[in-house]
Amino acid sequence: MKIRIKYIVGLITICVAMYSCANKAQSPTGGPKDETPPVVTRSNPVNGALSFNKKLIQLYFDENITVEKPGELIVISPPQKTPPEIKGNAKLVSVQFEDDLKDSTTYTINFGNSIVDLNEKNPLKNFRFSFSTGSTIDTLQISGNIVNAEDLNPVSGVIVGIYAEDADSVFFKKPFLRIAKTDENGRFVIDNCKPGRYRVYALGDTSNDYYYQPGESTAFLDSLVNPTTVLAEMHDTIWKDSTTIDSVRTYMGTRFLPDNLILSYFKDSKKRQYFIKPERKQANMFSLYFNTKSDSLPIVKPLNFSWENKVLLQKNATLDTLNYWLLDSTLINKDTLTMELTYKKTDSLFRFVSQTDTIHAIVRRAQKPNVKPKKNQVPLPVYLNITSNASGASFDIYNPLLIRFDSPVDSINLTGFYLEQKVDTIYKALKLNWSAVDSTKMAYKVLHKWEPETSYSFRIDSAAVKSVYGIRNNSFKADFKIKSLDEYSSIKIQLADFNPKVVFQVLSTSDQVIASKKAQAKGTLIEYLKPGDLYIRAYIDENQNGVWDMGDINSRRQPEPVFYYPKKLTLKANWEFEETWNLNEKALLEQKPVELKKDAGKKKNN
Repeated sequence: MKIRIKYIVGLITICVAMYSCANKAQSPTGGPKDETPPVVTRSNPVNGALSFNKKLIQLYFDENITVEKPGELIVISPPQKTPPEIKGNAKLVSVQFEDDLKDSTTYTINFGNSIVDLNEKNPLKNFRFSFSTGSTIDTLQISGNIVNAEDLNPVSGVIVGIYAEDADSVFFKKPFLRIAKTDENGRFVIDNCKPGRYRVYALGDTSNDYYYQPGESTAFLDSLVNPTTVLAEMHDTIWKDSTTIDSVRTYMGTRFLPDNLILSYFKDSKKRQYFIKPERKQANMFSLYFNTKSDSLPIVKPLNFSWENKVLLQKNATLDTLNYWLLDSTLINKDTLTMELTYKKTDSLFRFVSQTDTIHAIVRRAQKPNVKPKKNQVPLPVYLNITSNASGASFDIYNPLLIRFDSPVDSINLTGFYLEQKVDTIYKALKLNWSAVDSTKMAYKVLHKWEPETSYSFRIDSAAVKSVYGIRNNSFKADFKIKSLDEYSSIKIQLADFNPKVVFQVLSTSDQVIASKKAQAKGTLIEYLKPGDLYIRAYIDENQNGVWDMGDINSRRQPEPVFYYPKKLTLKANWEFEETWNLNEKALLEQKPVELKKDAGKKKNN
């Protein structure tokens, strides 16, 4: 019996030891993750306090907190000339105003999502705190959305403000009366407004003064708004967890109007104009770069050389890139060209002023290796280089044939140029429709009505082209075949309400325009599209100049209206998509397909 008891006791001891070891091998779970945001336990003053005139606000929480990006996420209304000092320490958030508080004014501190618990970073979402220096607190709201005018993307981080004055000029002279900032969905809520009529503006406030400065992006409403309230049926979603809805509670509550304003945000057409740099990558040419387009050429005065009749200017359409080709060997061999450059530059008020700089175009020459040529070695000939866009068996039917030379051309003998079409097994000569694309005669195009599934050949005899440097070309040949019509798709769009000013744009999956066509009364056919996923956008070309125009704040002209077809189109080869489109069938904020939406504020707030 004693032996049996000893055996049982020993067995129990071993089991306990094994269980203990097993537990040691496991890491502690630490319990469920904390997903509860911080809670305000008390404040000084209380939220909604009246007749409060002290500059220090204190908020106490149930756990340790921190304040993230206060300068970016926290918005105080009315706007402050000197930003308040905002601190988060342990369980306390303090706001110390620097400006004097105004009499009989409601102040709103919109913390957004800036207050988070210290450990898990759970945010206290959309937390607002308000108080009044007078005997009443204003309670009305004005809310809506800011969208990028050209592509309807939401714009975050934009200041939206109101004025009680009717005059348009107030936006150019005085800070906003009350403000809000848009969230990642472009949504804004201006809290604690008084009854009255207001002008509403949005502003990419790069100057941080809360009113418009030239060059800042903006948006505006054409009409005044009158904030009010109505009793309306409200819906409150109750969640089981972060992803599962438990129920939706319906009740009667206060709805603040207007709550659906849409402002189209656009860049100011004014741009600062300035000279960027000179550049001389090769000895026989230097370039001048400006940051934006210009309506006139700069004046270039050589200082250490003379170039009369020894230079050829190559300019782009916007005059912001200028290439000067040097035609004289003395200039080409000169390492540094010093010039006086006089050009138009904008000052701080965006007025054009004349600016004169001394610039240097310096060429960095590669050192020649110290290698003697072999006896009787014949030097390799130098030819004028020729390139083209011909792409073998994959040439698009709508493309012109483009030919480019690497230096400006002095003369061309077109008798040495041939365009041929393959008929059966023989190439047949075609009429050559040849024209220059730029002023220096470096780029040319060949126009022809190509036939699908047909082979062509373009040839240039050697020495048919001579550059301004006396260099001639070697023989050149480009063979290419036009794609079959079966490789393309097409779209035909019929407007439910025809408007001759509508222009359709076919977009890629990255929201880039790949084709454009003006609306036709009997349906607009857009051909020769590559199969795949595409989208459609339309704009109303109010001035019928063939391009989308942004707004102008000075003349109070809105951007031209933009609409998105709300569905993705998956086009197949040799297939035509047909659709009737009512531009206003869907609300503007619901039009753009979700997969195309991006927060425009992340890359362009100004």
